[in-house]
Amino acid sequence: MTFVVVLFLVVLSSLSLFLFLKRIILKKKINLKNRLNDKVVIGIFHPYCNAGGGGERVLWCAVRAIQSQYPDAYIAVYTGDCIPSEELLQNAFQKFNVRIQNNNIEFITLHKRCWVEAKRYPHFTLLGQSIGSLVLGAEAIFKLVPDIFIDTMGYSFTFPLFRVLGGCTVACYVHYPQISTDMLGQVSRRAAAFNNNSFISSSPILSQAKTIYYRLFAYIYGITGRYANAIMVNSSWTEDHINQIWNVPLKTIKVYPPCDVKEFLEIPVESDPETLRIIAVAQFRPEKDHPLMIRSFYKLMDILTDEEKSRIKLVLVGSCRNEEDQQRVEDYKRLSKHFNLENHTEFYINVEFDELKHLLGESTIGLHTMWNEHFGISIVECMASGLIMVAHKSGGPMMDIIIHSKGSQPIGFLASDEIEYADILRHIIRMEPKKRELIREAARNSVARFSDDSFEKEFLKVLVPIMECIKKD
Repeated sequence: MTFVVVLFLVVLSSLSLFLFLKRIILKKKINLKNRLNDKVVIGIFHPYCNAGGGGERVLWCAVRAIQSQYPDAYIAVYTGDCIPSEELLQNAFQKFNVRIQNNNIEFITLHKRCWVEAKRYPHFTLLGQSIGSLVLGAEAIFKLVPDIFIDTMGYSFTFPLFRVLGGCTVACYVHYPQISTDMLGQVSRRAAAFNNNSFISSSPILSQAKTIYYRLFAYIYGITGRYANAIMVNSSWTEDHINQIWNVPLKTIKVYPPCDVKEFLEIPVESDPETLRIIAVAQFRPEKDHPLMIRSFYKLMDILTDEEKSRIKLVLVGSCRNEEDQQRVEDYKRLSKHFNLENHTEFYINVEFDELKHLLGESTIGLHTMWNEHFGISIVECMASGLIMVAHKSGGPMMDIIIHSKGSQPIGFLASDEIEYADILRHIIRMEPKKRELIREAARNSVARFSDDSFEKEFLKVLVPIMECIKKD
């Protein structure tokens, strides 16, 4: 009897707290609408909007599309970057060549971004970051309540918060599922990886415990994901996994991310340069697997002639988000030195757009080594620049980008390990200039489907029905 009374009191208290919070949030929403003369308010949740990755390019192109289609809509970007809005917009132009109008847009500064930092959760990182996103989401909703909430970073635990408490229409753009069936399989097979260290993978008991944890998290992740009214995914690989875990096959819409192919297509291509540069464009994050790039380059140098070695350079270009990324760069430099490759390896950190184009223009081959990359914007940019791309045989690169029918002109190559990468790179290096030219031309001709215009058109196809419903209400 006592248990029933306690349970009743807990439920009653929770319901009272929910109604109390909902009244506060509704009042804030009404006040905001009055202040903005009933403009439609679109809130975009992107705590790292000043970073230099593909996710940020999606954010800025989405903002540009909204401003173009709905110039009177009020856009609020929730960010943890405590810098002036003018600097954020200037960085969007310098890093991505995306110009944003500085009107009807506001940056809502979030001070609790540390709650979603991976380093805060050395154990149970997925769950910790997801619960942390609730804290960050609560700060966001209490600062501004939008009509439409769009998550562009993958924090699905915020969806129920904004839909139930805020009464918002929820949309999301999923770059990468927080957990996938591939990750579950990796842990079950006890395979060591960046997200499954050898201490756990070597223990049957710990591996079983982690499998249970992953399955439980996947179940909760699926529940939160189903609170989205509209779900955009960036690739076939992401679509498959989201449909499996969220169980939303009728809701998902594939919208390829925006790649600035127009700018890269204008880069002149040198058919037979004196120095053959192999360039890798990827943020210095663990999942990008820069060590595989360096090991592959070492294997390559081991099978080249002295004359060929003298012509080869490996160029690693990427952005660093924090001190941990900076430390990784130092680790990669030491690894390069360990293999005696320091005279053949160059690092470029946080380069601006014009410098990136210059580096791509000097290169011949593109390299990408991330396993199960969700899409791979940098791969498309390299292909548009006229590079012969060698990417990992998995995920978006295999399913959406480097595809061609049997007997047709190749537009790139796929590999799985350092031996395959080295063999393919040697094959390209020793290829006749004319054959290289044909591949580069075919690659350039294949990238129009990934342009900024294509993304913005498909993004608006999802947004327009939502906006029409909001206006009717």
